[in-house]
Amino acid sequence: MPLSRRDFTARTAIAGAGVALTGTVGVLATAPGALAADGGTGRDDERGRPCEPGYGPLVADPAGLLALPAGFRYRVITHSGVTTLDSGESTPSNHDGTAAFEGHRGVTLLVNNHELKGKRSNWAHPVPLAEGLVYDPGAAGGCTVVEVRRGGEVAEWVGIAGTSTNCAGGATPWDTWLTCEETEDLAGKNGMTKDHGYVFEVDPHDRRANRDPQPIKAFGRYAHEAVVIDPRQGHAYLTEDASGPNGLLYRWTPPSGFRHGRGRLRTLAADAGVLAAAKCFDSAGLFVDDLSRATKIGTVYGVDWVTVPDRDARTVSVRKQFGEGAVTRARKLEGMWWADGGAYFVSSYAREESPGTAHDGQVWFYDPKRRTIRLTVVLGVNTDPAGDGSFDGPDNITVSPYGGLVIAEDGNGLQHLFGATESGRTYPLARNEMNIGTAQEPEYSEFTGVCFSPDGHTLYANIQDPGIMLAITGPWRRTR
Repeated sequence: MPLSRRDFTARTAIAGAGVALTGTVGVLATAPGALAADGGTGRDDERGRPCEPGYGPLVADPAGLLALPAGFRYRVITHSGVTTLDSGESTPSNHDGTAAFEGHRGVTLLVNNHELKGKRSNWAHPVPLAEGLVYDPGAAGGCTVVEVRRGGEVAEWVGIAGTSTNCAGGATPWDTWLTCEETEDLAGKNGMTKDHGYVFEVDPHDRRANRDPQPIKAFGRYAHEAVVIDPRQGHAYLTEDASGPNGLLYRWTPPSGFRHGRGRLRTLAADAGVLAAAKCFDSAGLFVDDLSRATKIGTVYGVDWVTVPDRDARTVSVRKQFGEGAVTRARKLEGMWWADGGAYFVSSYAREESPGTAHDGQVWFYDPKRRTIRLTVVLGVNTDPAGDGSFDGPDNITVSPYGGLVIAEDGNGLQHLFGATESGRTYPLARNEMNIGTAQEPEYSEFTGVCFSPDGHTLYANIQDPGIMLAITGPWRRTR
């Protein structure tokens, strides 16, 4: 039922009383231009001045790949065109969303999306068409599963092939991976032999479970970016990275009696459950047409959910099925992460071109109990893209076991992994250094796939182009 203005006013009053979120992340206000200082702990120094957050300044990498704070180190896990799968074929390119799962006997299993759009001949290193694991033989994308053993040995194999533009995705509470196609290509377009724009489930623990891949049509067909599952209610929340018009935030409600578990999503009928899009309103009950209207940390909107008329969108894209004033849009809805009883999600390039609302990215928190979203991160306009302390274009995100968020940058100029602390500061964690200081044009490829290992000791992240998976270790500690 719709959320009444009285209910919303009561809930926002509670949410506005100090820090509304609990657990690892509170209200986050970023400070563009903030650089971490040596030994930053987030605590006050002996004179009562706040210390800089994070782990200190980034140190240039002699190998020209990844700058990290002093005491940190990285290891290349996979590298497209360099490392190989267990089949002997090259690691596919264009690494994107990734999640880490605990395997047997100290093994870490990582499922890695490969954001390869269109036909296979367009790419030097597409996902190999492994027998029994192919949805559409014309498509270049898919997922690989990377096994990192306790001794450091790495193995990699295909989890699913023949999908397209596999973007952020998301892990499930039952330890599988949902890979999202950020495309709306139908059969016959861009070399496709089947319809695309779906979500597929990949099981990193059981190769046999991935045979004969089937799309989860109940989640709808559109430019999927990321997905999370509410472990208590069973709802799926999904982002759409699209424009003309801007994309939507979705919620899928399972049908009565449905129980989640490995492989069960693919058994659903195409019209199972209810797929709906978010419609937001402010404390005065006024409709909010686009999330870019919010520029102040702590802004809270109520959320209603409007049912999607035609979720398979064969003639009209889902986001175009709603008239003016029916739903709330956002420019480039990107990564999501479930934590603190709700969903953190990114509006990556949340900027209106008019001067009064210019800013380069937001992170929101959706609270399913209150049915509200709260603006927790706003990135200011990046006035120095070549500098090392201004961040823009947030994309993939994760919640850190050491407090706050870790965010992968897909913006202008230098590309970073950066942290956002509970106390409202940002700090750099890593910088892409490919070809900096050489005669070649710098390759400022975005970071993707940021996630921690199950034990919290290793941060995994990817450089999307050409496709490099990295494991980062060091003196992690709680940040403030």
